[in-house]
Amino acid sequence: MRGLSPDDAIRQHIKDIKKELHAFMNGVASSSMRNNGIDGYRVIFGVDVVRLKELASEYGKNHALAQELWKESVRECKILATMIQPVESFYPEIADIWVSDIKTQEMAEQACMNLFQFLPYASEKAFEWMADERDFVQMCGFLLCIHLMRRAEFNDSSLNEFVDQALASFHTDSTSLKKVVWRSMSNFAELSADNARKLRECMIGYGWDKDENLKPYVDYIADFAKEEV
Repeated sequence: MRGLSPDDAIRQHIKDIKKELHAFMNGVASSSMRNNGIDGYRVIFGVDVVRLKELASEYGKNHALAQELWKESVRECKILATMIQPVESFYPEIADIWVSDIKTQEMAEQACMNLFQFLPYASEKAFEWMADERDFVQMCGFLLCIHLMRRAEFNDSSLNEFVDQALASFHTDSTSLKKVVWRSMSNFAELSADNARKLRECMIGYGWDKDENLKPYVDYIADFAKEEV
């Protein structure tokens, strides 16, 4: 923007973005989101992700703008931040700050899909976060693993570490985290019969087949462990 300092230009961008978000505001969606557990923000405009992607494309990749948007206690601003943050300037220490600020599953999903999976140190952070004691940090770790496994970016040692961590974290008291952990385990098994056999053997090793509440999970994984005809 002509005549504005870089800081003033960023502030103006944020004002413009908030005006656009207000114009697209969906009160019904906003209330529904809060009622369904998407909370922890001062403001929720209820704007859908498709519209946010269109808005992000207008601004392109912009580190300074993304950093300021992330500081806003506004759902849509934070999602936009994950869309416009350049990978090359998103250092590990910034990733740790952002992941510590995530308070909803939706934001964990968006951050991993739009940004975290493309980081050059994504694998390192995935395992670090999976072992964290905070539920949403763990969730980001497992969601990140799902993306990385699909791209075959794990070696055998990493896969073994993933299985051990998943089996331990599955017993969390957090229902949302448990579902994400199970999703990551299912994705792992679906990738290959070898993966499924490895996971099933570990589940049995931990006695899951002897527990009536856990045996259905073992049986589900067993279907993927069968040799392909």
